Amino acid sequence: MKKTGIIVLSAILVVMVVVGGYYGIIRSRQTANTEEQKLTEVEKINTRDLAKNYPSTPREVVKFYNRIITAYYAEKYTDEELSAMAEQARRLFDSELQDNNPQSVYLESVKADIEAYKSASKLISQSDVCDSDDVLYMTDKEDKIAYVSSSYFIKEGSNFSRTHEMYVLRKDTEGNWKILVYYQIEASEEASGNE
Repeated sequence: MKKTGIIVLSAILVVMVVVGGYYGIIRSRQTANTEEQKLTEVEKINTRDLAKNYPSTPREVVKFYNRIITAYYAEKYTDEELSAMAEQARRLFDSELQDNNPQSVYLESVKADIEAYKSASKLISQSDVCDSDDVLYMTDKEDKIAYVSSSYFIKEGSNFSRTHEMYVLRKDTEGNWKILVYYQIEASEEASGNE
């Protein structure tokens, strides 16, 4: 009888430890999720470690860049946070584009664009990136190139307009797709993938 009691008591203790461990894991995950949910969009952009978590496709690079530029016009942030976002954007740039846009020059350009948008009561209300099937891949000499189109809904006062951009990305020596250049295109060029 004593053996049976000891076995039952042991089984109950094991179940209690397992259930307690399970609830502990669930609670820690909920806490982590709650902390992540508390981050603003600007904080999410600025805390992304691009050295460890770089977007894997040209399309994902443009999507992350769009998150940054949308935040420029729609979110609230400090000067330090704006500077950090601009640096995150530059990390997505090819070395040639970085060389042509040093951090201080790029940041001043971003500030001027933001001020122009605010003066005109404009903001980017939505951005869309082409489907994966619509990304055009090419090879130029030894460079791997990708063309990714994106469109933006611009709200100006109570009016809306749409603008389209073509992003040209080049794969760097580490295998990351970097924005080499971007330019405005017509909607028909976006659909066809033409330059």
